[in-house]
Amino acid sequence: MTELNQPLTFRHGATVANRFVQPSMLTNSGEDGYATQDTIDYYRAHAKSGGMVITEYMYVSENGGPALTWKRGREQLAVYDDRFVPQLAKVAAAIKSDGNKAIMQIAHTGREANFRAMNGQPVYAPSAIDYPFLPYKVHELSDEQVRQIIADFGAATKRAIDAGFDGVEIHGANHYLIQQFVSAYSNRRDDHWGSSVEKRRNFPLAVVKSVMDTVKKYAPAGFIVGYRISPEEIHGKNIGYTWHESTQLIDQITKEFALDYVHLSMPHFDAQPGDAMLLDTEKAAASFKDDPVPLATLFKPVLNGAKEIIVGGVRTKEQAQAALQLADLVAVGRANIIDPLFAEKILTGREDEIVPEITLDQVKKNQMTQGLIDNYSGPAAGIPLPGAENIKSLHQGYGSWGEMDYPANDELK
Repeated sequence: MTELNQPLTFRHGATVANRFVQPSMLTNSGEDGYATQDTIDYYRAHAKSGGMVITEYMYVSENGGPALTWKRGREQLAVYDDRFVPQLAKVAAAIKSDGNKAIMQIAHTGREANFRAMNGQPVYAPSAIDYPFLPYKVHELSDEQVRQIIADFGAATKRAIDAGFDGVEIHGANHYLIQQFVSAYSNRRDDHWGSSVEKRRNFPLAVVKSVMDTVKKYAPAGFIVGYRISPEEIHGKNIGYTWHESTQLIDQITKEFALDYVHLSMPHFDAQPGDAMLLDTEKAAASFKDDPVPLATLFKPVLNGAKEIIVGGVRTKEQAQAALQLADLVAVGRANIIDPLFAEKILTGREDEIVPEITLDQVKKNQMTQGLIDNYSGPAAGIPLPGAENIKSLHQGYGSWGEMDYPANDELK
C-alpha cells in the first residue's frame, strides 16, 4: 500500500518528497497583477503544505484576467509580461524554502475576467453568449486572438522557468477559457476551434503543445508539466460535456504529449459520475450516474504514463489515506488555508495537533491574506471555512464578486 510519506518520481525525473499537494487557491493579494509582500509571506508560510505547492492561477494574456477580483489590491496575479517575473521569483523562492516543488498554475479566465468588466473593458470567450449568470457582455475571440493566447501560454511558461519555478500546471478546469472551448455549452463556433467534439479539443491541444515546446527549448531537466481538468460539466439542462468526453480529451493529450500529471478538479476526492457537477434536480443527477465508480478510477486508463492528482474534502489523515488509494497524489485545499502544517503534522505523527477551524490566532500563523480573509469572512462566501464566524471582525469588504457593481451592459462594447 502506498504511504503518504513515500516520495514520487515523475516521468521526466523530478521527485517530490511526499504524496501531499497544495492545490491552486486564489489569495486575492495581487496589485495591478503583481505579487505583493502579502503574497510572498503567504506562500512562505505554506512551504510545508506538500511535496508540491501549486500557486493560484495566473493569467497569461492581458485580456485573460483578473477574475474573482473585486477591487485593486485584491487581484488575481498576472504573468503576461516580463515585468512580473522579479516578484514571481520571490514567490517561487518562498515556496521552495523548505525543499518542496513550486508549480505555477497558468490560465486565461475567458468569460470570468470580471475585473475587466468592472473597469469597462471587454471580456472575451469562445462565443458571444448572453450568460444569465454574468452581469456583463461577453465578446467572441477572433481567430487571431485565439492564436495569440496559445502563444501567450508558451510565453508564460518561459517566465515561470525564468522565475525559478519547478513546473507549470495548465488550468483546463473550473469554467475558465480552456474548459470554455471544450464545452458544447460555451463553445458555439463554426471554425477550427469549434463545431464538433473533435474541433473543441483543438484549443487545449494547441495550448499544451505551446507549453511543451517551450519546456523542451528552455526548461531544465525534470521540469514538471501538469494539466488540470474538471471531469464533467453538466448544470441542469446545460450540458458542456460528460466524463466520457473529458477522458477522451485526456487520452489524446497524454498520448500526444508526455505530461507529468493530470489533476482532477472535484468537490470530493471519491466523486463518481454525476457528483462532480452542480445540478438542478435529483432526477438530472441520476441520469448521469452511469458508472458507479470513482472518477479517479475512470481516468486511470487514459493517463498514459502521467501521474494522477485528486482533490476534494480531505480534512483528516484517514481521508488523505483513502484518497491515496485512488490516485498517486492527494491535494488538500481548505484544510491548508486553515493550517498550512496539515501535511507536516500528519507526516511526523502529530495529526492530533492539526488546527480544524480558522481563528484570529491562526490567521496570523498562516499569513492569511486580507483578500482570503474577506473571501471567507463575508456573508457571500461560496463554501465557508470551518470557524469563519471567528474572523468576521477582520472583514474589510466584498468577499464575492457577484455582489459587485458593474457599468451598465451597453457601456461594455
